Amino acid sequence: MRVTQSMYYNNIFSTSNSRINQQLFDVNKQIASGIKIQYASDNVRTFTETMRLDNELATIGQVKKSAESGYKVSNQTDVTLNEFTDGMNRMRTLLIQAANDTNSDTGREAIVAELKGIDKNLRSLANTSINGQFLFSGSSVNIKPIADDGSYQGNGVSLNAFLGSNNQQKYNITGAELFLGEETQVKRTITSNVVNGNLLKQNPTLQATPQDSESLSSSSTLRNLMGDTDSLVDPANKHFFYLRGTQNDGTAFKEKIVMKDADTIGDLLTQIGSAYGNTGNIEVVNVSLTNSGQIVVEDKLRGSSKLDFSLVAATDLAGGNTADVTDIDDLDGGETDFVAALAAPGLFLVEFSKSGLSSSSGGGVAGDAAALTEGLVYDRTEFSQIGSLLSSSVPQIVTQGNAFAVGSTKLSEVADLSQGTQDTLDGTRLKFAGVDINGNNYNAVVNLDSAGSTFSLDTNFDGLQDTTYNLYNMDTPRVNTDADNVTYQQLMDIMNMIVTDTLPATSPGTDVEYDQAIANSQFLGNTFLTQDGKISFKDINSPITQATIAIYDANSDDFNVGAQASSMTFNANNSLTIRDPKTDFFKTIGEIINAVQSYNNNPDANATDQRNVGIQNAIAMMDDLQDHTFRVQSVVGAQSNTLNNAIERVGILEISTISLRSSVIDTDLAESSLRLSQLTLNYQAMLSTVGKVSQLSLVNYL
Repeated sequence: MRVTQSMYYNNIFSTSNSRINQQLFDVNKQIASGIKIQYASDNVRTFTETMRLDNELATIGQVKKSAESGYKVSNQTDVTLNEFTDGMNRMRTLLIQAANDTNSDTGREAIVAELKGIDKNLRSLANTSINGQFLFSGSSVNIKPIADDGSYQGNGVSLNAFLGSNNQQKYNITGAELFLGEETQVKRTITSNVVNGNLLKQNPTLQATPQDSESLSSSSTLRNLMGDTDSLVDPANKHFFYLRGTQNDGTAFKEKIVMKDADTIGDLLTQIGSAYGNTGNIEVVNVSLTNSGQIVVEDKLRGSSKLDFSLVAATDLAGGNTADVTDIDDLDGGETDFVAALAAPGLFLVEFSKSGLSSSSGGGVAGDAAALTEGLVYDRTEFSQIGSLLSSSVPQIVTQGNAFAVGSTKLSEVADLSQGTQDTLDGTRLKFAGVDINGNNYNAVVNLDSAGSTFSLDTNFDGLQDTTYNLYNMDTPRVNTDADNVTYQQLMDIMNMIVTDTLPATSPGTDVEYDQAIANSQFLGNTFLTQDGKISFKDINSPITQATIAIYDANSDDFNVGAQASSMTFNANNSLTIRDPKTDFFKTIGEIINAVQSYNNNPDANATDQRNVGIQNAIAMMDDLQDHTFRVQSVVGAQSNTLNNAIERVGILEISTISLRSSVIDTDLAESSLRLSQLTLNYQAMLSTVGKVSQLSLVNYL
């Protein structure tokens, strides 16, 4: 075959020129853009690896931003809690100063004023916000967490920072944790609040021996506590103590303790401990006596808020048996003033707890807690009133655990099912007594029945329930609710209908009439559970309601042998709480300030505020609040450290990923420049060769 000029051109110049030009174009493009490829088609492997690294960088950027935002909130929370602890430390210092008996009234007033100022500052700190979002409101960041009355308005929802796949870190502290949190290691402690003195010391002529101490102690005889009419020690049983309360597992109890003159207060304390479950080998509670004569019960088990205590005692100074009763209401009429009782010997009563609560006199039913001595009624007391609001005092706490009841909680989940019919509320009767919003008496009973629960009213107050209504459930078809399935919302619906005098149109009523009555009652009143599990009623249309409410178990006053205790308690003339696993921050602060304002080192029912805990107990309560706050702050510190570590780790990972991406996609300028030089020389050599070939004559081919 003969070699032609065109063949030289095509083989040497055309193909090489195109290839080298493309290579020159590529290397110049890499130098200009700084990256190896522009499109996936340039290099599929490089493109795929680059996109993967880009996705990783985007994720890292998101994590970094999320962690930084979370850290900002967590760090600000830590700073705020530092101010909290500073304020609480100052408050504790003031409490110790207030406990000093050398303080004048003016000095304590100054302390109270400063305590109130600290309280105001703590509320302000509790409502701290960043960029218009409140720190302690949970996920409700636009709602101010602490209302003017100290109640918490936020929620318990945590906010989490995204730190990677299946990796989130909480960065906030909710008000539910800080202001309403629970310390499971705290032992509930309660105390009576009546100051009882040595009655025989006050009346020396009655002393059997000159050794009677000035104040009561566990070694004092019961004559010192209960009094007597002469200096003789009577060997017969004559002192009767009526004890009611709740054990730490939610079991209710009532017990009549019978004792002699020579028995000591220590013996009484032992008997009280036995009622709570103490045995010779095991103590579930510690029962002690303060220097002021108050009885203190401390739970030996941690984490329960159920412990409760009420005690009233009776002695017949005339030597009869009127102090020994089966219906505690029969003690009414006894004298609570020992000097007066001594002047005209008769029934002498000693109270241990006072709440300033009235007993129920609703319905005009004689003997049904009508104007009884306060110590006798225990759980038949009327809700306390502030303006249009009626509030109960006993939180409803689920037996299995320590959570507060909510509307959907069943009564059977809170009630002591060992009372009445075993393991069921079947047969339990809950009494409602009081005055409705129109000023009319009512007397009603909720009949809990496994065959279908009802509620009924004594409309003519003859002691008989004569109008009955069905308590409907929400099943299909609608039927009366089984006793063990009745919820707190259903109980509150009944209360709302009774107190607003808005009942179903007919008796026993249809489900439509029942629902309509509930709806109508809600225009007049609102019955609800508070954040601490207490039932309350608000009169919607009156700033000062006429209504009164008492709810209690029908067998509350029965002290017959083997009588059942109240399966449920809603409001009570009971002991004061000194320590409890559950925290109610600003309510506790209020109690602490009131203790100083009352000028009492120990609880004293004779003070202006009968429920004041006393300064000594206030110090212990402040210690618990501080411990709780310290634990919460330690959680905040751990959160901040975790977020800060995440930020540092993400920063290192970001740099590493950027470097790796650079090695994959970025152009090596030195290498590309060298390659450009090589390609340029090759191109010039090719052009030179082509030029020489083009100058050959035909002779050179022959």
